[in-house]
Amino acid sequence: MRIQILARLALLGLASAGALATAQEIGGCKIYPPAHIWNTRVDRLPLHPLSDIWIATVGPDRTLRADFGSGLFNGGPIGIPFLTIPGNQPRVPVSFEFNSESDPGPYPIPPDAPIEGGAQSSGDRHILLVDRDACRLYEIYAAYQGADGAWRAGSGAIFDLNSYSLRPKGWTSADAAGLPILPGLVRYDEVASGEIRHALRFTVPQTQRAYVWPARHFASRLTEPKYPPMGAWFRLRAGMDLTRFSTETQVILRALQRYGMILADNGSSWYISGAPDERWRNDRLRELLTIRGSDLEAVDVSSLQIGEDSAQARQDMHPPAVRNAASGEAGPVSPGEIVSIFGTGLGPREGLAAGGAALPAELGGTSVRIGEEKAALLYASEAQVNAIVPYGLAGAAPLVVTYGGAEVLRVNVAMAPTAPAVFVYADSLAVSWNQDGSTGATARGSILSLLATGEGATTRPELYGRIVEGELPRPLAPVRAWIAGVEAEVLYAGGAPGLRAGVLQINVRIPDRAPVGLQAITIRAGNYVSPPGPRILVK
Repeated sequence: MRIQILARLALLGLASAGALATAQEIGGCKIYPPAHIWNTRVDRLPLHPLSDIWIATVGPDRTLRADFGSGLFNGGPIGIPFLTIPGNQPRVPVSFEFNSESDPGPYPIPPDAPIEGGAQSSGDRHILLVDRDACRLYEIYAAYQGADGAWRAGSGAIFDLNSYSLRPKGWTSADAAGLPILPGLVRYDEVASGEIRHALRFTVPQTQRAYVWPARHFASRLTEPKYPPMGAWFRLRAGMDLTRFSTETQVILRALQRYGMILADNGSSWYISGAPDERWRNDRLRELLTIRGSDLEAVDVSSLQIGEDSAQARQDMHPPAVRNAASGEAGPVSPGEIVSIFGTGLGPREGLAAGGAALPAELGGTSVRIGEEKAALLYASEAQVNAIVPYGLAGAAPLVVTYGGAEVLRVNVAMAPTAPAVFVYADSLAVSWNQDGSTGATARGSILSLLATGEGATTRPELYGRIVEGELPRPLAPVRAWIAGVEAEVLYAGGAPGLRAGVLQINVRIPDRAPVGLQAITIRAGNYVSPPGPRILVK
């Protein structure tokens, strides 16, 4: 069980070998920097003034649809495939129909490169290739190989995945909007990991003869403003209850709430693009059909724009915040709690995770002080810092982040004896394991392990910032737990061996009276109850 805990908690920088990803990766390449518009949350941005009109035009009663899945359709895979290639992959010339708006290449197309729709298809026939050594993306539209081995295509584009540069104004790409395709695909591996950290690509039947940042190209003769332009951004309404959906679908819908989706091409209404994968369960993807256009809203992303020709997005549109690293909720913090600090210019552009037995007080030039005490740091990047609140603090205190010797953030935080929350995995399932080390459905009467933070003072404050070894620290405040409102017997509450002090492991027995199905977990430490927490599947 400890191996599974370490593997998943490493993603939060809590284990000794941890690192927190700040952008999606493919083949070892980050798909654009963290501050790229594709990787920027839009859940707090204002609605676009034409939101209702655009929704009415595209279809308020038309439903979302996953334009990807497992199996075959008309003999070809369902979705837009991609392939990673080495830097020494031989290049071949490609002739383009839209030559003046295409990057000349040559392109590193392997003989067995997957083509959208299959080799015998007649559709868009995209080819997407990631050079994993140079971190360059090659995308081709309407790609055909002749009998002589020569390639011809409609258009092609080459993108530097380390860059914020957009294509020249008015240029297409392999996509009508002049944008890259790969960053907006839904991929099985990221859904399985529990989180999509980027916007998605989608289509509508009719678009306006216009484009808005970050798009660079239009593909329409229609000029009426009721039609959305290329680059229009939409998101799922925040108030929608996602608990009725499968875990996989919840991950997709949560991404639509947080990052939204960008209009990239003409096609069917509300079709979301993704990569084919035999691990997709098409029955679960069909759950998207219950989401209607009226459940969406257009969002105005113009305030994120820094430069006309740059895809870099402002990261200060979200007010600075200090949140519980487990729940993501703002509020009072407790001694020993693991917190996430959000802002702009907080640290190095490429995030750094701390390792070793003891955490540093400075990481990549970033340090955090709460009151007069320096905090141990788990992770530091330009938009987020993860730290552990020092023991011994009480009342209210200023939290100050310093980067490169300059103060970059100052906020006041209220201290509480405890501020418990259970770590959430995949936004809907607890980071929880059955006693035998397995995950998934949990039977009544069996023992479940949870991970939390915010338990307050412990019996071993000297372990602050260190990996737990030897005698396990126990919280001074009593810990209780409930599943679906039914109190569960707490068999153990204390430090988790191999993880940082500040991570609370709770072993509970599933109550015999707990109802079956997906049920919420709540914990209490001292006089403070956790916010509405994750859910487990009781059987």
